[in-house]
Amino acid sequence: MDRTSRVKQLNDAARSSLAGCRILITPGVKSLNRLAAVFEAVQQFSEFTADNDPYDEHDFGSFAVAGQRLFWKFDYYDTTMQMASPDPADGTVTSRVLTIMLAEEY
Repeated sequence: MDRTSRVKQLNDAARSSLAGCRILITPGVKSLNRLAAVFEAVQQFSEFTADNDPYDEHDFGSFAVAGQRLFWKFDYYDTTMQMASPDPADGTVTSRVLTIMLAEEY
């Protein structure tokens, strides 16, 4: 499996299960008081296009909950969370962080 396919596979697994990653919720998302709906929308997201996923890594999405536009995105850190991951395709050296935010918080 090539690097891009492996990154996509790891991202899809983490996003769809909300496991294998750290999750960061911004204050704006928390204030919606709709976390169950937000998590469900992130887990079920499948609208990847060349515009929102130009590198085919499934690392970003945009959706709406309660009339609000939200984004989710992955960042990749080393296992100490101090630096960028040396290889996001390798789950043994990467800590994935899934950030969910209001579009206006981006």
